Amino acid sequence: MSTPIAAPRPLLRVTSVGVRRGGAVILHEVSLDVAPGEVLAVLGPNGAGKSTLLAAMGGGLKPSTGGIERSGRVATAMQSPDLARRSARANVEVALAWWGVPRRERRDRAAEALAAMHADHLADRPTVAMSGGERRRVHIARALALRPDVLLLDEPFAGLDQVSRGALLDDTASALRGGAGAVVFVVHDRAEAWALANRLVVLIEGRVAAEGPPREVLEAPPSAQVARFLGFTGELRDGAEIVLTRSSQVQLDPQGEITATVVRLIPLEDGARAELETPTGHLSAMVGYPGPNVGDAVRVRVETSVRFPLDHQYGEARG
Repeated sequence: MSTPIAAPRPLLRVTSVGVRRGGAVILHEVSLDVAPGEVLAVLGPNGAGKSTLLAAMGGGLKPSTGGIERSGRVATAMQSPDLARRSARANVEVALAWWGVPRRERRDRAAEALAAMHADHLADRPTVAMSGGERRRVHIARALALRPDVLLLDEPFAGLDQVSRGALLDDTASALRGGAGAVVFVVHDRAEAWALANRLVVLIEGRVAAEGPPREVLEAPPSAQVARFLGFTGELRDGAEIVLTRSSQVQLDPQGEITATVVRLIPLEDGARAELETPTGHLSAMVGYPGPNVGDAVRVRVETSVRFPLDHQYGEARG
């Protein structure tokens, strides 16, 4: 009989951590483990406590209750890409010196990290001559060069335009997956979490409201509150239940079982989003441009949905 393989020891263990500030509770009994090789996204609305949790994980903030165990070295890249008025290479090498990396290794490690972030062409450029996206690349490369056991990233793509953010997101995903340690990053944009993470924690009002692989959390959110945060903006009443949908799950169909009226049409890059009122609630659907007219009567088909009891905000998804 074979012996079961033991799970690897967590690199970071958060146990019942609570944080208070000025009498207000920011985090409530948060517990989670971070395993080797894991890329964990902490997702939540503004004010959910995401950055507070990351600061506690990194040791920059002492929890009011609970504890944090760290196995190995933890490095944090804060949201603001504060770089010295030097070259990109010098910024990375200074961080390596502070980290205790021998001088003889610093240049090669800096070059390797800049290349991983497609920023090697910036090595000799002073940071004052860089764009916001270029500064972000150097900022992340500086953290990668440290090769920590756990890398913490706070809103690594904040403040960038859509094109710069998309390119940086792709390159960061490749760089993070090539590492052997673990990564925890805080975001409020769902697309960033799907692109980078293999596990997701949804933090709402200082509590862990959902946890698991991103696709599983999206397809079966554990509560109506989590579902709404994840983009389930359509809501119908069906007896003692609410039915929540995403716009991608709703189709205009002449044979559809639901009658609706178009109350708003929002042009988008690849079509439009039709906001619909029905006898039992409201839905939104993606349609080809120009789509129906406001005021049109249409029929709708709901392909998939999630259901929750009306009186149980934190009920389990069943649909």
